[in-house]
Amino acid sequence: MQIQITDVFLRDGLQDEPVIIDTERKLEIAAALGAAGVCRMEVASFVNPVRVPQMADATDILQRLPQVAGLRYTSLALNGKGISRAAAAGATEVQVVASASQAHSAANAGASIDEALESLAIDIARHPQLNFSAGISTAFTCPFEGEIDPARVLKIVSAFKDMGIKDIGLADTLGTTAPQRAMDTMKYIQDAQPDLTYYLHLHNAHGRALETVALAIDSGITRFDAALGGFGGCPFAPGAAGNLSTLELVQFIHAHGHETRIDEGRLKAATDLARFAVGSGRPVNASELSTN
Repeated sequence: MQIQITDVFLRDGLQDEPVIIDTERKLEIAAALGAAGVCRMEVASFVNPVRVPQMADATDILQRLPQVAGLRYTSLALNGKGISRAAAAGATEVQVVASASQAHSAANAGASIDEALESLAIDIARHPQLNFSAGISTAFTCPFEGEIDPARVLKIVSAFKDMGIKDIGLADTLGTTAPQRAMDTMKYIQDAQPDLTYYLHLHNAHGRALETVALAIDSGITRFDAALGGFGGCPFAPGAAGNLSTLELVQFIHAHGHETRIDEGRLKAATDLARFAVGSGRPVNASELSTN
């Protein structure tokens, strides 16, 4: 079976790190990922650079990445302002995000779930030239509310479908959800909305993310997010663990007889670059995190 992996190091991998990586270094890592055979990367987030200073160079990154046949770049936006910024920067693929937790939605988007979805519907309609996908954060477990009712997740999935979005990812933002419970939610969603393409964005607090991957592949899911070195987290979800490591995921998939078209040796080299970059990055200044 062919499995597609989106590496999210340049966005989700860096947004919660206490350092800022130079743009040139980010471009070098993107090139290394492309050389390894990664065909889809999440490269930037068009959010408030005061709140997330690691993403302040989003426009520069997107405009300077090489345009290579078969290589796709996606960026994240939380609202209309972010979508407009992404479009102005030349984005063709944008992922919008809603939370399945009211408390996390307030912390992450500054709005209730319904308010965030209603606003996104208007903003997406204004940009028909963009290819949108959607992510649902805290889809299984929330640091504030605990376990999430699958019916709430389904309501969000259905809202995104009504916006014309067909690719939807569910995120285990904390990385603590038991694999079978995650898959029970996925089955509930798939049974209710079978005509959509689903993928999983897994963090790995308990070291069980690969168990979830195995169950997901058995259920027909063939797309996963991961990040070089397992870096990442969510600055607005206390306790969120790092992402599932891209190299570990690729090795696991290959060991189980599936294909990714990713070269493990070159991916390891990209991982080393990422680790060096994080280790040598400029510390985030406290003043950059001011909300004033």
